[in-house]
Amino acid sequence: MSGKKEYWLEMSDDDVITAKAMLTAKRFLWVGFTCHLAVEKALKAVIAYNIDEIPPKIHDLPKLANLGGIFTELSEQQKGLLRRLMPLHIEARYPEYKEKIASALTKEYCEQILNETEEFICWIKQKLEK
Repeated sequence: MSGKKEYWLEMSDDDVITAKAMLTAKRFLWVGFTCHLAVEKALKAVIAYNIDEIPPKIHDLPKLANLGGIFTELSEQQKGLLRRLMPLHIEARYPEYKEKIASALTKEYCEQILNETEEFICWIKQKLEK
């Protein structure tokens, strides 16, 4: 299943590229959405590698980290990132939440989320190389 690890990591990298493009285009809601996707796919790489199973079709980041066996290894900053990204995936797609979420996503906040997302994915890649 380790070949699947590469698939998930490549998909994660693609989502980071998209998040950067959305930041440049000032499409801040999509920055958050694609950062969530990038982290989700990195966590699914962990599951594919560590557990040797096809990752479940869920979007709950803390649950995916737990299923991959790494939740207890996450720093408080990393856990905070997962908590901040959670509403940017599902809730951002629904009109009643979209406006509220979009108003909180400033350029500076999106830059911070994107930087933390890249750091998180780098950390995941280092773990999977050991």
